[in-house]
Order: sequence, then structure tokens, then C-alpha cells
Amino acid sequence: MAVNWVALVVLCVLVAVNSDQELDPMSDEFIDLINSKQNFWTAGRNFPENTPFSYIQNLLCVLEDKYFHDLEKVDHLDDVETRDNLPESFDPREKWPNCPSLSEIRDQGSCGSCWALGAVEAMTDRYCTYSNGQQNFHFSAHDLLTCCDSCGDGCHGGYPTAAWNYWKETGIVSGGNYNSREGCKPYGIPPCNHTIGNGPLPPCTNEVDTPPCDRTCESGYGTEYTKDKRFAKRVFSIDSNEESIKVELYKNGPIEVSFDVYTDFGHYKKGVYVHTEGAQAGRHAVKLLGWGVENGVKYWLIANSWNPGWGDNGYFKILRGENHCRIEGQAIAGEPLFV
Repeated sequence: MAVNWVALVVLCVLVAVNSDQELDPMSDEFIDLINSKQNFWTAGRNFPENTPFSYIQNLLCVLEDKYFHDLEKVDHLDDVETRDNLPESFDPREKWPNCPSLSEIRDQGSCGSCWALGAVEAMTDRYCTYSNGQQNFHFSAHDLLTCCDSCGDGCHGGYPTAAWNYWKETGIVSGGNYNSREGCKPYGIPPCNHTIGNGPLPPCTNEVDTPPCDRTCESGYGTEYTKDKRFAKRVFSIDSNEESIKVELYKNGPIEVSFDVYTDFGHYKKGVYVHTEGAQAGRHAVKLLGWGVENGVKYWLIANSWNPGWGDNGYFKILRGENHCRIEGQAIAGEPLFV
């Protein structure tokens, strides 16, 4: 299916002007309205209907990043050889099959920690991809969330750039997911039921407070906190040009991006997300993995941090190459330091 880009731009303009604010954004009627207005993606019920929309807003935790423009900027437009040989679609799980974290979907729980989750997910992947699958280190979201004083306000929002700088300057220890007993500092905030019918997970609550920073590893880990830290050799932003982002993904692995979230996004189920209905609700940070084309529409492949029950098994696709929802405007990555 060829994409009518003029019609798509008109759709986005009409959405911005004619958004139907009377409907409850968590209602079935709102979901039906989304599906009636476009056929790029399918909306459906993820969160239970009685979930207050304020809960979803609490998950959207990216503060306006005052540090971003200070980063070194990487522009791959001069890498003509790589650019000319990029595939139409790219999934890093196929290129680096010995990197299990590439297939992981984390859960931020009832904490506005997306800025930290998106960062450590990409850091964890890159520790493996830069070693060509020879080394794995599961970076601790909990350590970054609770101990980075310059990163913002913990569960109440943070700066992705500061998270990456913290990796370079201070280092981050290992840590698995909640109750995993893996690594130095596993994630301390329990997962919750972001989706209907999501098994035994407890209901999501109002936003939790940030746990205190504890610079010790959990009992029985066997390595001291300071000796468990791993660092970045360098951190950088990637030019917002679509081709530069693709080259970075293809050569080095996933990155962290931030984007504007509207009230329709929480209902994503499948397809290529294009903002269709509703007002802006906040800004979210996620891990960008790869790219592709679906029914003639170019997309980025992205891992969310609302557990595998949300969306398309925890993933979503979003329109590529148009800086849609500012998805291409703040791309951050880094190179691990191996010692």
C-alpha cells in the first residue's frame, strides 16, 4: 500500500484542531473513535477501564532535557558505504542472537522511571553488541533511578541525557528485574497490571515514591558495590536525520529516544502508530531497536517498559522519518568501556 503523505499530514493537522475532548480517554468510545479515524494502527484495551488517566500520565516521566544539547553529536551521513547497504528492515535480535537482553521487556511498575529504564535497556544491549555477543552485563535501573542526583526526581521524572552521563562519570552496577535476586541491585519496584487479563500481577497504584539510594549490593551477591560498576567510554547524541539513526542502530545496537505521548497512545495494539486523537499527556523515554516497513508505511521498532502484556507483546511501531511526536529529535547512545 503506497502511503499518501499529504493525507497523513492533513490527518495530523485535523487531529490537532478537532480532537474530541468530551470523551473519557479510557473509555471504549474513545478507542472506537481512534479506530474510526485511521487504518495505520489498531487501538484496543490495554489498561483496565477503571484505570484513572492520571496513572498513565505518571508513567510519562521525561523532563524537558536541559542537558541534551551539550552532548557530543554523531552524524553518520558521511558513512556512505553503510548507508547505501542498509536493509529495508532491521531487527538487532537477528544480527546479535547471543544478546538475550535484546528480547527483554522491562516493567517500570507504578514509578515514573522510563528515563532510567530506556537508558539501562540500551546500555545493557550495547555491552553485548559491542563485544559481539561475548559479554553480558544487566545494568541496574534501580541503581540509576535512586542514586543519580543530577538525573531529576527519580520516580517523578528525569533527564535521559543525565542518565547516560552518569554511566560515563559515576558508573552503574548490575541488577536484574524485580524479585530476580540477580546482580548487585535488582529493580525494587514491583511490576503491576498495566493490561487487562495480565495474570497474577497486582493492580497498578498511584505513583510511588523513589526508594532511597543504597550504595551496597544485596546480601549474598559476592561483589562489592564499587567494584561491580561498569562505565561508558563515551556518550553522545545521534543526529535527528533518519539515515544517521539507522546507521547507528545497524552498527552498534539500540538507543534511547524520547517522544511526545498523546492520550491515544496507551491503547496501541498493533500496526504503525500515528497520533490520531487526543491531547498531549506527557513525554516518554523508550528503547529504539530497529526499523521496517508495514503496508507501505515506514516505522521504527520500539520496546516499551510497561511489561510484555501491553501493546504488541510489549513493543510498538511508530511512523519513521517524519520526526513524528518528536521521536527522532532526542536520540542518545553510548559506547561501553571494557577493562
